[in-house]
Amino acid sequence: MLKIIVLGAAAGGGFPQWNCNCDVCLAARAGTDGAAMATQSSLAVSADGETWFLLNASPDIRQQINQTPALHPRNGRRHSPIAGVVLTNADVDHVAGLLSLRESQPLSLYATERVLGVLAANSVFNVLNPEFVKRRTVSLGATTELLRPDGRPSGLAAEIFAVPGKVALYLEDESAGPNFGSVAEDTVGIRISVPAEGREFFYIPGCAACPPDLAARLAGAALLFFDGTTWIDDEMQATGVGHKTGRRMGHMCMSGPAGSIAVLAPLDIGRKIYIHINNTNPVHLRDGPERGEAEAAGWEIAYDGMEVEA
Repeated sequence: MLKIIVLGAAAGGGFPQWNCNCDVCLAARAGTDGAAMATQSSLAVSADGETWFLLNASPDIRQQINQTPALHPRNGRRHSPIAGVVLTNADVDHVAGLLSLRESQPLSLYATERVLGVLAANSVFNVLNPEFVKRRTVSLGATTELLRPDGRPSGLAAEIFAVPGKVALYLEDESAGPNFGSVAEDTVGIRISVPAEGREFFYIPGCAACPPDLAARLAGAALLFFDGTTWIDDEMQATGVGHKTGRRMGHMCMSGPAGSIAVLAPLDIGRKIYIHINNTNPVHLRDGPERGEAEAAGWEIAYDGMEVEA
């Protein structure tokens, strides 16, 4: 089997965002329009329901673990069913939760050489004792077996691949060339599989475009979790809470001819679920027209605690 739990469905800052009074955040605080609060994006995956791996480590990780019985300690005074974390980039909303996993618990941390280099350059991540937390480099295009802390196979494998995006915000360097010096290893998608059973799914929480090579990879996929950051590209401007476009932040919008709904429609993907949804995105509102349009196009909207089997 391949079990998936959505630990967090929202983009960086969560939903509602702590300092935002946009209409969507106001609805969430008021409990209207079917708006459900959400923590920052992360998935938990397992091949057996016992050993779990996290896809990204949200700043909300402690809350997410407490809300997810499958991730609770079970054996002895100190235990965790969490065997490791796989990172898609070095964004704060995907790595800050690592600091909460510092209690000398055996884990493996899987990421590109570029992302592991970012962590190595910041001494605060040294709280992850290397005697317990193994940092394992994964290469683009390679399939890596995900191992339990004792080295035994978990039944899961991960293939990472580059997707259009950019370097983490706090690493942007305008003098470093196009796209702030971003390289292929800065933003990746993941194909998680159970090779023994032929089960798999794709997780792409950040993606700025869908070029032909990515479209070919996703064509015919059984299950896809995809970047749902904004509904329209200039959403931050339209809602009056910022000036950056979705594309400037490294994300496709959902709607319009260049949006992911239209671009991914011809790819014959079995089940499509939006994740990493910004606090300004009106698809958070279950009663809104944008949610209806997305669902009519065959998309589901992730929510905290959502469980999926692939």
